[in-house]
Amino acid sequence: MAGHLQGVLFPEHTAEFAEVAQVLGGARSVAVVGHIRPDADALGSACGLAAGLRTLGTDASVVIGQPFPHQPNLDSVPGVGEVTYTDRLPETDLVVTVDCASADRTGAFAPQIMADPHRVVVVDHHETNPGFGGHNLVVIGESTTMLVRELFVHLGVVVDTAMAHCLYAGLVTDTGNFRWGTQRMHVMAAELLGFGLDTREIALRLMDAMSARDMLLLGGVLAGMEHHEVRGRRVCVFTIGVEVLREMSQQAVEAVIDYARAIELCDVGVVLKEQAPRYWNVSLRSSTVDVSRVAQRLGGGGHVPAAGLSASGARDDVVRRILKEV
Repeated sequence: MAGHLQGVLFPEHTAEFAEVAQVLGGARSVAVVGHIRPDADALGSACGLAAGLRTLGTDASVVIGQPFPHQPNLDSVPGVGEVTYTDRLPETDLVVTVDCASADRTGAFAPQIMADPHRVVVVDHHETNPGFGGHNLVVIGESTTMLVRELFVHLGVVVDTAMAHCLYAGLVTDTGNFRWGTQRMHVMAAELLGFGLDTREIALRLMDAMSARDMLLLGGVLAGMEHHEVRGRRVCVFTIGVEVLREMSQQAVEAVIDYARAIELCDVGVVLKEQAPRYWNVSLRSSTVDVSRVAQRLGGGGHVPAAGLSASGARDDVVRRILKEV
């Protein structure tokens, strides 16, 4: 099934989308860059946009600035088999970053991007994005795939089932299976269903499949939860050590993050993920506190209810730094 998408979801940003669509439409070659340690929104946005540009005759590729590949649960996203993991950007007319809240989220590409920002187009839905490109399409939405969908309208892309799958993958995961967002997400989801998607299978493969080993590891992480009281706020901290993280699937890690958001009477949920000894990726979740501001003060960024940062040092020191900013 294939067809044009109808109508706009961001009427107040029509001029911005039209401007970026014109820039993209004028390029002969484009490298689409997703963020390091990509999730379904990053890969769905990147693979979907590249596929759409190819239908217009553009030479489009997807690259990620890290040496290791994506998590296995993302294999179901159409186009991921053609993603290149490397430390060098290809020579193209344009570089389009998708779902990258800051230049450092492009990983190994960051120095090259900052050295020549004029050929960089930023497409992102994080409100903390500073706009590090020559053209910056930073619009707050449920997912970056929602912004790609809007660009397809302005570009006149004929969308097929594979592209619709890419867009849906980012939407369903970044909204927590449609648990948070606005009416827009349901409008977009209904539209994409018209392309014949098996949404149950998509959600199962992206979010729900966990092994027995995952369940055991998840139980250990949850059992180790710490509770802190900080200036009248309750903060719950989960720690995933480096050895456990290597064994856990991405679905299991995401489950920990979901639990951090869901705990009763908890104001802020913190998940520490040890990528290497003494090097941490931190996820922050809250329904009452603007955690994007907390993350920004520690060098990270994100959304009001969901943000992240990187930190180095002993685990207890990292926790103390976070608690100081909550």
